[in-house]
Amino acid sequence: MSASAGGSAQVVRSAGVVSAAVSVSRVTGLVRHMVMARLFGAGAIYDAFLLGFRIPNLTRDLFAEGALSAAFVPVFTQYLSTKGRREAAELSNLVATALLVVVGVFCVLGMVFSRQLVWLLAPGFAAVPGKFALAVSLTRVMFPFLLLVALAAQAMAILNACHRFGVPALASTWFNLGSVGFGLLIGYTAAPRLGMDLVTAMACGVVLGGVLQVAWQAPSLRREGFSFQPRVNLAHPGLRRIFSMLGPAVIANAAVQVNILVNTNFASAITDAAGRVINGPVSWLSYAFRFLQLPLGLFGSALAAATLPAISRSVALGRMDEYRQTLAQSLGMVLLLTIPSAVGLAILGESMIGVVFQWGRFREFDTHQTAHALAAYAVGLAGYAATKILTPAFYALDDARTPMLVSVVSMAVNLGAAIGLVKGAGLGHVGLALATSAVALFSAAILFLLLRARLGYLHGRKIAASAARILAASAAMGVVCLGSSRMLHAWVRSLQAARFADVAVSIPLGLITFVLLCRGLRVAEVDLARQALLGARAERGGAPRSGVERDTLH
Repeated sequence: MSASAGGSAQVVRSAGVVSAAVSVSRVTGLVRHMVMARLFGAGAIYDAFLLGFRIPNLTRDLFAEGALSAAFVPVFTQYLSTKGRREAAELSNLVATALLVVVGVFCVLGMVFSRQLVWLLAPGFAAVPGKFALAVSLTRVMFPFLLLVALAAQAMAILNACHRFGVPALASTWFNLGSVGFGLLIGYTAAPRLGMDLVTAMACGVVLGGVLQVAWQAPSLRREGFSFQPRVNLAHPGLRRIFSMLGPAVIANAAVQVNILVNTNFASAITDAAGRVINGPVSWLSYAFRFLQLPLGLFGSALAAATLPAISRSVALGRMDEYRQTLAQSLGMVLLLTIPSAVGLAILGESMIGVVFQWGRFREFDTHQTAHALAAYAVGLAGYAATKILTPAFYALDDARTPMLVSVVSMAVNLGAAIGLVKGAGLGHVGLALATSAVALFSAAILFLLLRARLGYLHGRKIAASAARILAASAAMGVVCLGSSRMLHAWVRSLQAARFADVAVSIPLGLITFVLLCRGLRVAEVDLARQALLGARAERGGAPRSGVERDTLH
């Protein structure tokens, strides 16, 4: 096996570790949303909670899976590979100290100006009595989560660079468990004595869940030789390089999240035929995007987390052919995993949403509206995932400017699309989801073309050939799933029982169909995935197990 092929298989094995851990995180995340759906439904209270959570949580998506990793990992990996662990630890301490100061100050400012932030992002809340004030209060409670998630993101980046993928990928699981567990504990014990309502108690749980997320990774950091010690040296070349890339990286990775915030602004002001503001669009979009996060985290984020350290090492060692091969095969794997997932979500989304969320205050109408949003979001799933890989690929080449410019353009495109689809076409919250998907596909395509132009080639023909085969197999799978779903709903009288049957039968049937068709169409990525999962130790002549292979989920 060639070095590049072996490196690609190693990336997929690493992604498999991350994917297994992320699957647990996504399941616990769904449980968290199920609890919230049962407690608050999809009305004014949950809309306010979501906005209060989304403002500080924006940095979670930017840092944990984006800007901080994109700027920090290439520099940290270079220090670790060429200057040793001591220099790398010094750089880590400098970055952590800077985060504590800068993000800490931002947290204080955010709490002081929460009213202005809520008004900026959701002015429509003021039309519903009590909704605006509740959103402001919850935003202030949850703002410290911003600092905690920034520190957790740096810990994740360090462990990934040290070939430790399972532990950081499980950190979100502990956040989900902690936020729900602590929130319910406070809500049903201390809150009544303190005069605190249940939704505020759940907001406190979010902050405590963030503490648990950081604490979970601390022992692994110490085992790798990294323990925090305050350091200040603004002239340090590594720190200066990271911060020179961090600003553009934040903008480059902000596109999807800023677009979601823009769409929240639109969603908060959607009205009915009588001109009254509707309670629910913000919640419907959030529940739908939560479902999209399952395949996006399992496949897109997992492959991105494993790919970035690998291509950063390739660039540091001058192995550009290895860089191209690893990146191209990661993109091929993204297409293999996300295109059929998108088809499945669009066809079976209503059954899945009904099974998971339609309990307590979450109504049939909410299920129907959330399913429409999910189908629209699914259109852009491959674009979301590909962007997670392509954007950091530029940072490995010390290019922060190109992704930043693409992001700026994409945000402008999203604003225009949102105005056109919501106010022009009258598609409501579905139009907002479609706008986000269109921008994700646009960003991925432009980033790929620009990167290919810079590198000279990027195995574009092989990627296109695989994409055509995967699309054909996914279309056939979709027909099978649609037929199965309709038959089950016709045979089973109870709507909820039919949905359970649909999820239990149609998803496995679709998966089997897709795999068999991909094997018949000779999709190369299927063999790569199988080889990576089973291991290729025999072909490598019994080579010692790498750090990636040593990593476990324990």
